[in-house]
Amino acid sequence: MPINITVPELGESVVEATIVRWFKSEGDPVKIGEALVELETEKANFEIASEKEGTLSSILKRDGDDVEVGEVLGVIEEGKAGEAPRPKEAPKAAAQVKEEITKMPETGPAEKVTPVARRIAEEKQVDLGKVEGTGPSSRITKEDVEIHIEKKAEEAAQAKVSKAEPARGKSPALVEAKEATVLRISRDAREERIKMSRRRRTIARRMLEATQSTAMLTTFNEIDMGAVMELRRRRKESFKEKFGVSLGLNSFFVKAAIGALKEFPQVNAEIDGDDMIIKHYYDIGVAIGATEGLVVPVLRNADSMSFAVIEKAIKDLAQRAEDNTLTLEEIMGGTFTITNGGVFGSLMSTPILNPPQSGILGLHKIEDRAVAVSGSVVIRPMMYVALSYDHRIVDGREAVQFLVRIKELIEDPESLLLEG
Repeated sequence: MPINITVPELGESVVEATIVRWFKSEGDPVKIGEALVELETEKANFEIASEKEGTLSSILKRDGDDVEVGEVLGVIEEGKAGEAPRPKEAPKAAAQVKEEITKMPETGPAEKVTPVARRIAEEKQVDLGKVEGTGPSSRITKEDVEIHIEKKAEEAAQAKVSKAEPARGKSPALVEAKEATVLRISRDAREERIKMSRRRRTIARRMLEATQSTAMLTTFNEIDMGAVMELRRRRKESFKEKFGVSLGLNSFFVKAAIGALKEFPQVNAEIDGDDMIIKHYYDIGVAIGATEGLVVPVLRNADSMSFAVIEKAIKDLAQRAEDNTLTLEEIMGGTFTITNGGVFGSLMSTPILNPPQSGILGLHKIEDRAVAVSGSVVIRPMMYVALSYDHRIVDGREAVQFLVRIKELIEDPESLLLEG
């Protein structure tokens, strides 16, 4: 009996994925629970495991293809692993599924094309018969269609310039236009076109959405980090010996953020239509700049975590973000986000909101600066901090007071114990 391998539900607001690789080839035996294919979503990578024992009789979607929830990736012929598929039923089932997925309109070309590429071609009225496919098995991808559109636009521009050339002589404007064209072609020869990963495409989309769909403002303050640094100096060895992890800055700011969020709950809320959803729990997202792109895993119920548990959790999440092994559940949701550009040397920045959240705290590099303390100028380790917030739900007064409360708690770290 043929069993379809389909794209499962991918989690909150995720409807598309990209095939990273197949672990099996057509004709390979498969067992229940054995990994078949790896998918990349906008939030994480995950594997689809076989739900039946049998033989992988057909692969319908190849490495690099974009797929949607419910789409059929391949077919398993159920039976004992390694057992040859039935000579009639399996090929027929596979052919029917493949025809359903790849069938073109009667008036269109017969080559292979991804659904996304087909949609773009229809919108831009592109003749797919003139597009060169660079995907697996010469499949036409979205990038192929976009490149074709760009080339046609360039050809049209060059034809326009040539048509405008006078019969005798060349005008200065025309010479300049032709020289610019030659210069651009020379430049293009030294450029490299690289397909953005699904995660990078999602980052780009969400950053744009954040700026277009929120009334985002940022307020700044500075914090004297001397007390925290002294506490860490005194406690770092005993802390690491007892808990097996270093006492970093992250746990202090997670604790301080929770203390401030309890006093200013609008910063821990989101907008839903005409309603505000005030969240009386604290799932704190921690932005991690992994090699493959920014990811924001979440510390669930962070208010119940100790300093040691927070440090261990962040260390584990950062490592698995780099290894690309985070689960969807670990990066979904979140009520407030903390991002630390200081680890890369940033002195000041304006963090972008992580919708639908209403606030994000930006940390920066600690730098010795001359400041006035009790009427005297002294050198202190200072850090600029920034709070970006959605002005639709958080007023300027609350935003400023929220950041002041962060400053107070960090400059008196023992109060974090009292705040819980």
